[in-house]
Amino acid sequence: MTTTRRVTWAEANARRIGRQHLAAPASAKGSSPAAITGVTLGAHAQVLSAAELSIALRLAGATRADVREALWTDATLVKTYGPRGTVHLLPAADLPLWTGALSAIPAGPNPMPPASRMTDEQTEEVLTAIGDALAESALTVDELTDAIVERTGPWAGERVMEAFQDLWPRWRQVTHRAAHRGVLCFGPNRGRKVTYTDPHRALPGFTPMDGAAAHTELVRRYLHAYGPATPRHFARWLAAPGAWAAGLFASLAEQGEIEDVLFEEAPGWVVAGDTDFADGPVRGVRLLPYFDAFAIASQPRDLLFPGRAEERALAGGQAGNFPVLLVDGTVAGVWHQRRSGRRIAVTVEPIAPGTLTPARLRALEEQAERVGEVLEGRAELTVGEVTVGPHA
Repeated sequence: MTTTRRVTWAEANARRIGRQHLAAPASAKGSSPAAITGVTLGAHAQVLSAAELSIALRLAGATRADVREALWTDATLVKTYGPRGTVHLLPAADLPLWTGALSAIPAGPNPMPPASRMTDEQTEEVLTAIGDALAESALTVDELTDAIVERTGPWAGERVMEAFQDLWPRWRQVTHRAAHRGVLCFGPNRGRKVTYTDPHRALPGFTPMDGAAAHTELVRRYLHAYGPATPRHFARWLAAPGAWAAGLFASLAEQGEIEDVLFEEAPGWVVAGDTDFADGPVRGVRLLPYFDAFAIASQPRDLLFPGRAEERALAGGQAGNFPVLLVDGTVAGVWHQRRSGRRIAVTVEPIAPGTLTPARLRALEEQAERVGEVLEGRAELTVGEVTVGPHA
């Protein structure tokens, strides 16, 4: 008779933190920015400096320059639209997996007003035009708009898409889909202007994986990093339909790819055979930047953001909009950094009085110093109120 493995929050959290290189940074000799980004399943890069910090903090001795070199020189990282249709840094070697998986997720309801939408035929026209336009060179948004309109028609360039108190051309509503199809990613900025390019230019011969195989591998990697987890957690992380995720998990369970456990006395899933968990609780102090993968993907949220942490560190229930202070594995405060030349003012606001014991304060000082090193500056720590609001 098989006994279902029972997993506590402390056990799961300790394993996640260990695997995410938050208990101790990975050795620079045995790892790399791309490897770290693969372990975390991407680094949210809407704020590129936050992604640089998120990756480098997990790699001993690394700085933002190492991440930039991996992205723009070595091309072992790629900046593109990843899970949830948001900007991410992903390992270039994993791009076949990501494009295969993301392009095969069923589309949800179209959020655009009816008058702004594109038909399926128009969408395919635009995706073909993007691939054709970017095949030879990197283009700014305006240049790409002109190239798409030339290949499709004026309708693609009509400014009907509301975004950031502006109106964008109609075609831009499928930018993330072009990335998921593997015909678009970010190129180096041209001054202050964003450019797009074709990932095939940096990765000749790159081909998206088969969708079903990619989904299997993505679930395995997700559960390795963030398990135990449920189909609902997986769907929320991807911004995918819940019913589709439930069906995928059921199929993988039937195939023996994943197995169920009791996580805090509720059903959860891990990779088949991956049922070893650390005995001891998490100890230590960590500073995580905006949109850190661990803060976004770890579930249940009420255990990672306990008590007043939910009110202070979650912006309307959205993780990642505040950089967070982790104390012994749970969110215990928020923080902010402001740069002036080489000086980096780091302000940390603990949620509860007495959180920072003398030992924890010393650890926090070391963390602030490490933030300064990563950002190639000199950190000055202040413990006090953070008056900056959440990042939108």
